[in-house]
Amino acid sequence: MINRNLILPDEWIAKIGRMSIVTSSKLRGQHKGGNRSQRFGASLDFSDFREYSLGDDVRQVDWNVYARTEKYFIKRFLDEQEMRVHILLDATGSMGDEKKWMFARQITSAIGLMVLNRDDRLSFSYAGNKSALPFRRKGATYRKHFLQTISNLEQPSGMNSFAREGLKALPKDSTVLFVITDGLEKIQEWEQFFKRLPRFAGDIRCIQILTEEELNPSYIGDIRLIDIETKRDVNVSVSNRVLAGYEKTRQQHELEFEKLTNRYGIQKIQLVVEDGLQNAIFHKLLKSHWIQ
Repeated sequence: MINRNLILPDEWIAKIGRMSIVTSSKLRGQHKGGNRSQRFGASLDFSDFREYSLGDDVRQVDWNVYARTEKYFIKRFLDEQEMRVHILLDATGSMGDEKKWMFARQITSAIGLMVLNRDDRLSFSYAGNKSALPFRRKGATYRKHFLQTISNLEQPSGMNSFAREGLKALPKDSTVLFVITDGLEKIQEWEQFFKRLPRFAGDIRCIQILTEEELNPSYIGDIRLIDIETKRDVNVSVSNRVLAGYEKTRQQHELEFEKLTNRYGIQKIQLVVEDGLQNAIFHKLLKSHWIQ
């Protein structure tokens, strides 16, 4: 029975259990996993035949082929290696909206379950004002442990820069790296972050999570705004001109953010919280061939 305090309901855990991460990046490590590499080894998945040469294992000779051709051929099998997936979660103050934080943790949990269900290795870290205990496990037996870890994460309140602090929390042996963030920090900081990521993984994916309010604010009139990260407040008279200025600034930020991810070979998807978890997984991630 799944603990009711976990952020994914039972039916979602069952659905996600049938899915897996897709990557064309070279698999790392020599440990057995659920993914086929481009190498040949000793799994049970047959690949093709190769003519016998001196030094080959005679146990691999296919005697049925010899009976037909009077030539010695050996069987080749696909090697199986583990996929190593790391998830880096933005836990700075801008992620502190209750709906956004819940959604970000649900996406993190879903990806982690897909990895563990395939007997691959999962690691997780987050960058904010507190350090997370390292999570690095392999196999389906750790699914509940991972779900509990993500469910128990405290509400973000960090004032540090995710783009600056995130690099310190990354392992250097990942096959696939997922960066989950709202992407709202300065473009200059993102550039320094993104250009260093390729040293950590061959397949890097950025999931940008935003709320409808951030995309299309509905404020009007005189209001008092509080910066969720610095806690500074400012009185603003919100008019159509102010909203138009905000939209122009937001679109420019998005354009530059997109250019950076393209420049450094990083795949990017934007998810809107209000569109829901089902749309995120079965429309966005699935149709982008990030999962199968």
